[in-house]
Amino acid sequence: MSDTADTGSKPRGGVVCVIPARYASRRYPGKPLAMLRGATGEARSLIQRSWQAAQSVAGLDAVYVATDDDRIAEAARGFGAEVLMTSSDARNGTERCAEALEILGDVEMVVNLQGDAPLTPHWFLEELASGLRADSQAALATPILRCDGDTLAALKADRAAGRVGGTTAVADSKRRALYFSKEVVPFTAEAYAPEADTPVFHHVGVYAYRPWALRAYPHWPVGPLEMLEGLEQLRFLEAGHPVLCVEVEARGSKFWELNNPEDIPRIEAMMAEMGTV
Repeated sequence: MSDTADTGSKPRGGVVCVIPARYASRRYPGKPLAMLRGATGEARSLIQRSWQAAQSVAGLDAVYVATDDDRIAEAARGFGAEVLMTSSDARNGTERCAEALEILGDVEMVVNLQGDAPLTPHWFLEELASGLRADSQAALATPILRCDGDTLAALKADRAAGRVGGTTAVADSKRRALYFSKEVVPFTAEAYAPEADTPVFHHVGVYAYRPWALRAYPHWPVGPLEMLEGLEQLRFLEAGHPVLCVEVEARGSKFWELNNPEDIPRIEAMMAEMGTV
């Protein structure tokens, strides 16, 4: 692993945001460099839009793009991002964040803003950090967003078409995660109005880790649930470490992750509706 960064100053004791990005995705190669048009018609890469989303988050001491790919690194430096060069051994974004933590040293908290979530509102990350500080037992925290009828219908349509779309989450009464799945859980046969609340929660692929948990993560075995679902956060549950689910509200914002090329028109339509440049 190359432990190089563009910055000579490394924050100590602060909250840092790491945006992990890899080029060699099996489902969508080159996804971080996919272009998305905003409300004005200007096209910017997915990784740039994710980085811009992080710039609006209060309480972050630094924001980095972590990648093993020179094409992504060059693009990130081109729009002003600080880059951490990590190895090609990282199997997911959490492992890449663990490598970034090795480079950065002592910090209070690492926030992982996945590079496929350019519509993530700033308050999702702010409430996530507050939630983790308030729960001393949790190894990490992650946001969940209650689906309205429209979002639930979109999730079900993806699965019916054989696409792996968004992830859903179920939690206990203390908002500790019970399970995450690429299937739509819990099952409900009820029909919901487009703007009506449903019992299904959309998992937002953002994480705030305690440093000890992030350092330990790459050394835990990949369990059968993580392997079957392809969801990195399940490793914490399979290792017996609590995951705090922080319920967030959209406040009128639209949210969707870019998982497949078919998601681009959907996200562009959302940006146009919200006036995102």
